[in-house]
Amino acid sequence: MSLTDSQAVVSVVAALAIVAGLAGVIVPGLPALPLCWGGVLVWTLFGDAGPGRWAVLAAATVIAAGGTVLKYLWPGRNLKRTGVPTTSLLAGGLLGVIGFFVIPVVGLPIGFVGGIFGAERLRLGDTRLAWPATVQALKAAGLSMVLEFTAGLMIAALWVAGLLFV
Repeated sequence: MSLTDSQAVVSVVAALAIVAGLAGVIVPGLPALPLCWGGVLVWTLFGDAGPGRWAVLAAATVIAAGGTVLKYLWPGRNLKRTGVPTTSLLAGGLLGVIGFFVIPVVGLPIGFVGGIFGAERLRLGDTRLAWPATVQALKAAGLSMVLEFTAGLMIAALWVAGLLFV
């Protein structure tokens, strides 16, 4: 295998990791941003040496870390502002994890929504009053996914720029 062939293999492995990471935003169980970042890491460590690759990895690290922090803080802040209590969020998270194992792939969101709804129904004593908190939780989950996907796309674009210009 020549040097260019090994570079092609490294680039394909990196690309597959990044694509799997982007899919991980939708498919529960795949760690989206760590996979995207890991693809850039593989490309940096096993590709041609050079400071440009390390700069791409550093930028991807900042994006992955920032995206991870944002995907939790921003939606959580919105939920707190709308009055969804922490106990309901914990119930949603717990039932989401259980749902993930009971119903593969779709169990996580079903369990999360069901947990929020159930906790709010118990807390407020009325189905009509529990529904707004559930809608807010769905919006927060959607915002979290958008933030994570955007960060993953930024890492992918950065990597492609690195392929072309480094």
